[in-house]
Amino acid sequence: MRKKTVAETPETSDVTLLNDKAFKKSDDLTPLQVVEYLNRYIIGQDKAKRSVAVALRNRIRRKKLSAEMAKEISPKNILMVGPTGVGKTEIARRLASLVSAPFVKVEATKFTEIGYVGRDVETMVRDLVEAAVSMVRKRMLVEVQEAARLRAEERIVDAMLPRNKRKISVPDIMKVFGVESDDDSTEEDEHDQECDRDKKRRDSDKKSDSTRERILYMLKEGKLEDREIDISVAESSVVGIPLFGASGMDSMGINIGEILGGVLPKKSKKRRIKVSEARRIMAAEEAEKLIDNEALSQEALEKAQEDGIIFLDEIDKVVAKGGGGSSPDVSREGVQRDLLPIVEGSVVQTRHGPVKTDHVLFIAAGAFSSVKPSDLIPELQGRFPIRVELQPLSWENLQEILTEPENSLLKQYIALIGAEGVELRFTEEATREIAVLSSKMNSEMEDIGARRLHTMMEQLLEEISFSVCDDSEKVIEIDLEFVKGRLNNLVENRDIRRYLL
Repeated sequence: MRKKTVAETPETSDVTLLNDKAFKKSDDLTPLQVVEYLNRYIIGQDKAKRSVAVALRNRIRRKKLSAEMAKEISPKNILMVGPTGVGKTEIARRLASLVSAPFVKVEATKFTEIGYVGRDVETMVRDLVEAAVSMVRKRMLVEVQEAARLRAEERIVDAMLPRNKRKISVPDIMKVFGVESDDDSTEEDEHDQECDRDKKRRDSDKKSDSTRERILYMLKEGKLEDREIDISVAESSVVGIPLFGASGMDSMGINIGEILGGVLPKKSKKRRIKVSEARRIMAAEEAEKLIDNEALSQEALEKAQEDGIIFLDEIDKVVAKGGGGSSPDVSREGVQRDLLPIVEGSVVQTRHGPVKTDHVLFIAAGAFSSVKPSDLIPELQGRFPIRVELQPLSWENLQEILTEPENSLLKQYIALIGAEGVELRFTEEATREIAVLSSKMNSEMEDIGARRLHTMMEQLLEEISFSVCDDSEKVIEIDLEFVKGRLNNLVENRDIRRYLL
């Protein structure tokens, strides 16, 4: 008997009716709802799900407190311990997706102690801010779409209307330097000519307004979509300066391209395109103009500070074996000490402004196969008060992962083959055998968790994926015999499976 998940208990039947949008709109998510949402994508690991659900609920509780009390409450960071492929990253990623929080995944092995060549630990905070800016920008772009569309239509009409060529007169100040106009008429003649031009301009404007309204009406009705027009498209100045490495630029937090982009003139080029394409390009340009960049930066900074989640993977790789001392491990403890102030709460300078990390939620993860969590420096251990051990996956777990989650691996392959007009079916015995063989490989070789299913499925369906376009079969069934015929020899051959499975 398979153990009931939270989704199957009668107490949460009302929760299962919630879709993604209902979750995201809720400002009062309960831990039970969070666990239910995670159950739709991740099999097992109930303890880890409960821990992140409580951490998320504490954030919601904190927002309901007074500003003085909320300032004192720090997030309870989580340390996940478990082998690869058991769901550590997916839990954090789905949690961030649930509440539309800025999320970045970084690997601890990419960072080095200050003074060594490599990435500075503060870049993870800058990456978080950039993720927040991207989220806020997307939302703002959606909000100004209607106004941008109207402005784009006005620009298209301008491009369609004939332009009056006006003679450029020489400013009076230029006459001091001896520059004369081509027109040698007297002041009285110039006055009369100006009056005539004004009258003609008014008559022309009346005709132009009528023509403009007619073109705008046809444009809104979609009758001009295939007409070609000439438009000017702005080109972004790409400045390549290979003088600074990634570490130097990260520590500065400065984008040289943006600095010089404000100094160098913006280029534009003429393009002749259809109205339908011009509408898309111009709407995008107008939407960017309508966004208040100052408000965008402020909202993004606040979102990163209050709702940001940083997933620090492979934290065990910066722990020196046996307490350090050997030269290859010289910077590992230094990375931990550099991480400490970030996790503890400090101010990091970014190109959008200073960011406080006091209330950023840090979720660290690692296999800890050759070292222990207690090998971390004591100060860093204290900043991850919640420790969760994720269990290795059994063959029952692997079968559930293969079939049950939304957009599971099995559903993905069925959809891919279905794109060729062929229905792919799997029997329960077949999925069970795939899970059993995957579990066997994990126990006899390196345990890579659910990722083993990807290699098994690729080997299983390789011939079908290659020949399905030329075969006339409309239904292909994968049964127990088919799985054994394709995979048993690979599993039993110890030499071949090292390279294929």
